[in-house]
Amino acid sequence: MPDDRKGMGLNVFDAIRTRRSIRRYKAQLVEQKKLDQVVEAGRLAPSAKNLQPWHFVLVTDGEQRRALRAAYASDWFVGAPAILVACGDPSVAWRRMDGEEYWKVDVSIAMENMVLAARELGLGTCWIGAFDEKAAKTALKVPDGVRVLAMTPIGYPDEEKGEVKNRKTVEEILHRETW
Repeated sequence: MPDDRKGMGLNVFDAIRTRRSIRRYKAQLVEQKKLDQVVEAGRLAPSAKNLQPWHFVLVTDGEQRRALRAAYASDWFVGAPAILVACGDPSVAWRRMDGEEYWKVDVSIAMENMVLAARELGLGTCWIGAFDEKAAKTALKVPDGVRVLAMTPIGYPDEEKGEVKNRKTVEEILHRETW
C-alpha cells in the first residue's frame, strides 16, 4: 500500500503522545484511501498464535451511522463521518491454559494500531467501550458467536487538545527484575 504520510511529520511516539479522545468532528468526509490505511494498520496487528480473530465494520453511510445510536446514543458519535467497529470471533482465537480468552487482547491490539494510524493521518478518534453490544450487533448484522469489542468514530477533528496529561510516572509503574 502506498505511503500517504509524507509531510505529516508524525512518528509513532508523536502519535502516542498527541492522541486524544476527539468528540467534535468536521463535516468533511474522510478519503477512502485514508480509511483503507487505518484498516490496514489493524490487519497488520500481531495476535496470539497469529490467529487474527478480528473483523472490522466500517460505517460511512449516514443512515447506518444513525442506526448505531441504539448502541451508543450520542450526537457527536453518530455525526462523525465514519465509525469503525472492532469485532472478535472467540471460536478462532487462542485460549490460555487457564481458559483466558485472548480474542479481547488481539482485537484491542488491532484497534490501537488503527487509532494510532488514524492520528498519524491527521484524523481523530475516540475509543468507545461503554455501549450496548446487542444493539450494535443488531444494527450491524453481526453474526451470532462474533462479539463487538469496541467502536470509534473517525473524522477530521473540530477541536484542539494538547498532549495527554495526568499519567503516572515511570517510577510508579515500572518494576525491574521483580515486583
